[in-house]
Amino acid sequence: MIRRIVLLALAMTAALGAAEPPKRIVSLIPAVTEMIFAMGEESRLVGVSSYDRFPPQVASIAKVGGLLDPNVERLLALRPDLVIVYNTQQELKQRLERAAIPMYLYEHRGLPDITGTVRAVGARIGSADAANRVASKMESDLAAIRRSVAGQTRPKTLLVFGRDAGSLRNIDASGGYGFLHDMLDIAGGEDMFADIAKQSVETTTEMILTRRPDVIIELRYGDSATSLDVKRELAAWDALPSVPAVRNHRVYLLVGDEFVVPGPRVVDATRKLAQTLHQK
Repeated sequence: MIRRIVLLALAMTAALGAAEPPKRIVSLIPAVTEMIFAMGEESRLVGVSSYDRFPPQVASIAKVGGLLDPNVERLLALRPDLVIVYNTQQELKQRLERAAIPMYLYEHRGLPDITGTVRAVGARIGSADAANRVASKMESDLAAIRRSVAGQTRPKTLLVFGRDAGSLRNIDASGGYGFLHDMLDIAGGEDMFADIAKQSVETTTEMILTRRPDVIIELRYGDSATSLDVKRELAAWDALPSVPAVRNHRVYLLVGDEFVVPGPRVVDATRKLAQTLHQK
């Protein structure tokens, strides 16, 4: 799948012949925005989503909404020659097609798809060499993290990325598919829900009591991390004293958008997961 995406992007680039690479790019995908910055091509970004926060320089770029609320009029006013959109944004895609504005359609799945997307985006915007350097460095760093934890015990881990504040209701956890699962695997953890082929598992306390994780890692990011009471949130898990992770004080809360934005910073996020799982 990844190879097909990259080859398709290269073929599209070749088909354009002598046409110049896009000079006015709008990215509605924070992960792709970060990729473009990592390639050193940020000067071509004229618009980004309302949810872009990294790197800090992105704050000076015009905001055009997000997945569910794109501001089409503002986007069109920026006169882009390439718009990077989620493949699920059907109405936006139709508007852009009518306006004859080229698009790059984005989807993400597993961790390898991230470096595949870096290369595909780089090929599409005429920066294939820079993109390949970024992707190769990511792959090398992730391989180094995997080697660093090789041979160590792989604790059964519940990786939580959403729940109601101050309670154990509406828990969303990583399942056995997707980039969070892959990051946990490289970091040296055994995903508690590895047998469920979903990116997100709606989790109950009964499921946690039954599966008995050795470690619980909770991720906080975006607006939910701005006024975070860490002690209060960690204390919510005390309601499950028989769970090994709780009994042995191996419940952790990690803060940062890098854990949930599938871009170049997944390397840093994976390294932090490994440090948390295997701390002395």
